[in-house]
Amino acid sequence: METLRPVRRTLLRDTAYEAIRDAIVRGDIPPGAPVRDADLAERLGLSRAPVREALSRLIGEGLVESKPQSYTRVTRLVPRDVRDAAAVVQAMQVLAARGAVPRLTDRDIAAMREANTRFRAATRGGDVAAALRADDELHDTLVTACGNRAVAATIERYTPLIRRLEWRRFGTASAAHGSAELHDRLIDACAEGDAEAAARITTEIWSALEGLADEEENATAQEA
Repeated sequence: METLRPVRRTLLRDTAYEAIRDAIVRGDIPPGAPVRDADLAERLGLSRAPVREALSRLIGEGLVESKPQSYTRVTRLVPRDVRDAAAVVQAMQVLAARGAVPRLTDRDIAAMREANTRFRAATRGGDVAAALRADDELHDTLVTACGNRAVAATIERYTPLIRRLEWRRFGTASAAHGSAELHDRLIDACAEGDAEAAARITTEIWSALEGLADEEENATAQEA
């Protein structure tokens, strides 16, 4: 009996959060669309309480906006906000890479290589959701290894705001291929114990998102 351990149960609010967040990122719930807890609860097969908690978290992360007694809706993509969030995430990822490299194990390196293999396969197959999961797992290895909880919390807080641009990025074959190649270089630097090279490559990886935000802003200005 001593070998038995409690089975982790996923909180319903987390399940609701992930489902609604992913629907917003994919564009299934488009920018400006109203979101109602009763409707979402019915679609997800949940009670309204976990959906309300999920929406509250999404409001805090900038994917949903609400005005009491008026509306709750998906935020429109504001390039400047996305660029600011991308800059913060980039800085935290660089800190994570620099701090993680001296602590990485052979198992960590192998996990990063395996994640990048899945990333390549997903992008070649056009599975953007799987590509994002693999990308997260690769970079999360560094975030976990660095052991800085403030870094991890900041990345978790601001990453959802840039997801819609990441979805577009990994939906483009050339951009996805470039990301996989950068991942290879990052992993090699980590395997060689070169923290500064890992930090430089991480900067290069995340700078691409700031560039996408600039492109989005220019496109928006031309349409106006």
